[in-house]
Amino acid sequence: MAKIKIKLKKSVIGKEEKHKKTIEALGLKKIGQVVEKEDTPQIRGMIALVDYMVEVIE
Repeated sequence: MAKIKIKLKKSVIGKEEKHKKTIEALGLKKIGQVVEKEDTPQIRGMIALVDYMVEVIE
């Protein structure tokens, strides 16, 4: 299956608790950090929830 890279571009400070937990579940901790995940509908849904804080590098 294809892989996608996800980069955290905004801080989670002051954001909703659900959004903070989604960022944590994606494996992101620091601004600028990039993680590589499988391109699944579940991951895409998580990205859609926090799309204003992350950048997808395909």
